[in-house]
Amino acid sequence: MTVPIGSIPAFVRETDRALRAAVPGIRSVTYGHVGNGNLHYNLSGPADADPEAFRARADELSSIVYDSTARFAASISAGHGIGRSKRNLLADHKPTVEIELVRGIKRLLDPAGLMNPGAVLLRGEAAGGRVAGVRRPGSGWRE
Repeated sequence: MTVPIGSIPAFVRETDRALRAAVPGIRSVTYGHVGNGNLHYNLSGPADADPEAFRARADELSSIVYDSTARFAASISAGHGIGRSKRNLLADHKPTVEIELVRGIKRLLDPAGLMNPGAVLLRGEAAGGRVAGVRRPGSGWRE
């Protein structure tokens, strides 16, 4: 994510507080490229937690971090993009117009949908606030 540089200390404090409220004992390591506000969160469960139960809460914990980005006028994606593991959260935390712009750029640069299909943009669920993909005859869902 990218956080305004002057807001980084408060962002980390408040986000870590919200994560600890959700999972007491959570271990959080925040690192990144502070000079441009690009931060990464690495979360580990409490030492005595069941690893599978902790991993099952990944979307919930990501949403806590991403909700914090909204409060700090930050962005949930930055240098390396959103990533496959969190792409299902994109529509909940990015304006539809931004997703459509990315989708349009992707179609311009990769009209056949060959470069990392499904890696960043959802392949289409119109329901649940998701942005629908474009159906090309005989080719399946494409961004």
